[in-house]
Amino acid sequence: MTRMTVNEEGVDYHLDPETPLLWALRDASNLTGTKYGCDSRDCGACTVIVDGRAVLSCSVPIGSLEGATVTTIEGLHGTHPVQQAWLAEQVTMCGYCEPGFIMAIAAMLDANPGASGEDLPNICRCGAYPRIRNAIARAAQSMSASRHEYTVPKRLSGGSSDEEHKSP
Repeated sequence: MTRMTVNEEGVDYHLDPETPLLWALRDASNLTGTKYGCDSRDCGACTVIVDGRAVLSCSVPIGSLEGATVTTIEGLHGTHPVQQAWLAEQVTMCGYCEPGFIMAIAAMLDANPGASGEDLPNICRCGAYPRIRNAIARAAQSMSASRHEYTVPKRLSGGSSDEEHKSP
């Protein structure tokens, strides 16, 4: 059994500890906003936030996440400044990789509110990069101007090292 907090709720996964977080979220928790993309850590469609950092859920075994705090796109509730900027900038995408982009950008701006978006965290075939960059700038400005206090939840025990959630 692996116990973690997912979208602010305690969850016990009775799955093989090697099960990728992606499949635990989608199959066991029915949180289907997190998408399967490439299974090779290249695209970012499966990005979620673990203990305050963007993580590719396709390659993280749940056994390495005991006690972790996980936030999925469903956990942002449509109110995060990145989501609001996404709508305001009319970022038009097919929607498949969109949740991963939003999660990666939310974590990026949480860690570095002045990020410009020049180095996009994910890839997409829709070609919406100019609007995505505009949305990043808008969200960063909004968060800075309003001293926005929304941060993605982090592990209550004080966080973890960058290496803790990487696959072997």
